[in-house]
Amino acid sequence: MSENLVAHLQSVDAEYRSTLKNQRPVVIWLTGLSGAGKSSIANALELALCNVGRHTYLLDGDNIRLGLCQDLGFSDIDRVENIRRISEVSKLFIDAGLIVITAFISPFMRDRALARDVIGESAFIEVFVDTPLDECERRDPKGLYKKVRNGLIKNFTGIDSAYEPPVSPQIRINTLEDDLETAVKRILDFLREWPIT
Repeated sequence: MSENLVAHLQSVDAEYRSTLKNQRPVVIWLTGLSGAGKSSIANALELALCNVGRHTYLLDGDNIRLGLCQDLGFSDIDRVENIRRISEVSKLFIDAGLIVITAFISPFMRDRALARDVIGESAFIEVFVDTPLDECERRDPKGLYKKVRNGLIKNFTGIDSAYEPPVSPQIRINTLEDDLETAVKRILDFLREWPIT
């Protein structure tokens, strides 16, 4: 980082933006294997929050990789950089006073810990979408597991690249037991206690 960079102080700060939106900004960080159900839960959660007047933004793994992180591959180093960028973007959205929902595999514990550090402990909720690998592979909504098994994709999380599950997430959703509606309700119930307002 250049020693010539100095943060510019702004007249409108995070507290002011949060007050205008009448909500407490937070990042709801969904992690889990490909096919676990992260995007479906994130999508339904954002809709539920918007339906009650909350100001939100959803960051989804595929969408980020099509834009901000399109220069990154899927090596361990690139995965680390992907999560670093997402963490910094999430921090900016927190500053804007938004409720941010992220849906990323984010396979490494150290990277999720970094995200928590960047965003801040008081604004970070880790949600483990806990779906067994065999169930994710059975669902295979994008056909990725089939490609992996046919040798067309390398460095795939859960197969030939590690996934380190959270040890103590704030919320654990077992998609074999919780349907989509129940999963969203569990997160909303947690947020009511957080609270976001």
